[in-house]
Amino acid sequence: METIYQQMSDEELKAAIAELEREVEETRAKGLKLDMARGKPSPAQVDISRPMLDLLTSDADLTDGGIDCSNYGCFEGIPSARRLAGEFIGVPPEQTIVLGSSSLNIMQSILIHYWEKGVPGYTPWSKLEHTKFLCPAPGYDRHFGITEHLGIENIPVRMTETGPDMDEVERLCAEDDSIKGMFCVPKYSNPTGITYSEETVRRLATMKAAPDFRIVWDNAYAVHDLTDEGDTLANIFDIAREAGNEDRILGVASTSKITFPGAGIAFFGSSPANVAEVSRTLQVGLISANKLNQLMHTRFLPSLDAVRAHMRKHAEFLRPRFAAVERKLTEGLADTGCATWTHPNGGYFVSFDGPEGSAKRVAALCAELGVKLTPAGATWPYGKDPHDTNIRIAPTYPSVEELEAALDVLVLATKLVSAQLALEAR
Repeated sequence: METIYQQMSDEELKAAIAELEREVEETRAKGLKLDMARGKPSPAQVDISRPMLDLLTSDADLTDGGIDCSNYGCFEGIPSARRLAGEFIGVPPEQTIVLGSSSLNIMQSILIHYWEKGVPGYTPWSKLEHTKFLCPAPGYDRHFGITEHLGIENIPVRMTETGPDMDEVERLCAEDDSIKGMFCVPKYSNPTGITYSEETVRRLATMKAAPDFRIVWDNAYAVHDLTDEGDTLANIFDIAREAGNEDRILGVASTSKITFPGAGIAFFGSSPANVAEVSRTLQVGLISANKLNQLMHTRFLPSLDAVRAHMRKHAEFLRPRFAAVERKLTEGLADTGCATWTHPNGGYFVSFDGPEGSAKRVAALCAELGVKLTPAGATWPYGKDPHDTNIRIAPTYPSVEELEAALDVLVLATKLVSAQLALEAR
């Protein structure tokens, strides 16, 4: 699809660029300082969880299911927290471990173990001539950073409206045993906001792959619906178990964007064999996680129903922000051919694509005008977006007014860069 600027005559295009440059200078003079770089809850969202801090007083009962939460022990997590973890991840409580606040740290620890020791019964990944990981892209930059840091080769796989391109995933895994794993954010993916279809989930659970192939199932946005009619995600653990592949799936989640970012509780869930193996590995350096934090969380959020009720409060803050993104982008860019963007039903991001070769220039111009964005290219392995089109919009932290101002800048930058690209191509 051509942009409106590609359809203009030379005189019309030069006049349009001059007008856009005038608007840029007006915007520059405002001295804006706005941040849409990371997906963080707003301060008002974080305040929703403040009542939790009052639950463990000096005279509180600090036991849970017979476990003394004020002392050592219970490495796997207190009973109430494991029940909640099972509900989050979709496995029985005994197939979970509840640890510190970071699911990213859990993922890193497990992959380091496989790198150094190998999946039980198989060669350590570090001893192989090649070790590769599939990375749905656009995707989560911190996932890609874990494997890149270990020296694992990251292979991008195109995201579609139903999840990663499964024809490509299946082809690659069937042909190449050096592909040892894959990252997935299956519900409200970062940054596209799409939820994997049941067919995609089933194909991931049942496809042919190396016997030590593992899927990191990072269900970070499992309960982050914008409305009461949120997306539904199939239970991959049930499907994988029926197919004889239950060891394939490594599930993680956390309360980082539910209660307090950096001070929540994180969950791991998988097959009995994987849970036992991960426990043996982590227990070398950890007697037990913070059980008082687990206790405080489960008294505040004792069940998934309680979590969903809590998340409806979060949604009250998020809906106006996502609506502002849709409104501003539609008003500024609809029918221009200069951009497309996703329309998620939940999660924390909107994925924005401009013309080929535009993303770095748009992000740089936004920065000049006082709007900080996630770096262009960050949503691809090694920061290399092959077409230089994608920008991740993170609308959650700014106020609605700040967000609208930042989106006006993004629209303006996209128009000017699109016009400049059209002129340069002549």
